[in-house]
Amino acid sequence: MKLFTGLVFCSLVLGGSSQGFFSFMREAYEGAKDMWRAYSDMREANFIGADKYFHARGNYEAAQRGPGGEWAARVLSDAREQSQRVTDFFKYGDSGHGAEDSRQDQEANEWGRSGKDPNHFRPFGLPDKY
Repeated sequence: MKLFTGLVFCSLVLGGSSQGFFSFMREAYEGAKDMWRAYSDMREANFIGADKYFHARGNYEAAQRGPGGEWAARVLSDAREQSQRVTDFFKYGDSGHGAEDSRQDQEANEWGRSGKDPNHFRPFGLPDKY
């Protein structure tokens, strides 16, 4: 429901722009695919210490699509971190477990969305495939 509300709001805001609603939606869709590809690659690589790189890469690639891609990257990244905080709460209580990791993930997300090189977070030894 929040996603739908966000899309309607964005369509109203972009309605008067030259970009247009359908261009924004195409960018958002392609950006979401970029995010999914980075997540799938992270799972496939299963490489210790590569989490931040894949966060930055997914956000970078999505944001390169334009405003729609940047929006999709922000929404998906925030949703992922919030859902992780909820599951951590049920697993560990109000211990703050994972809060630092979540903060670092969000820094990597913002790094990528801002157009900075995601290789800044690339760990030594990660296969060139990624």
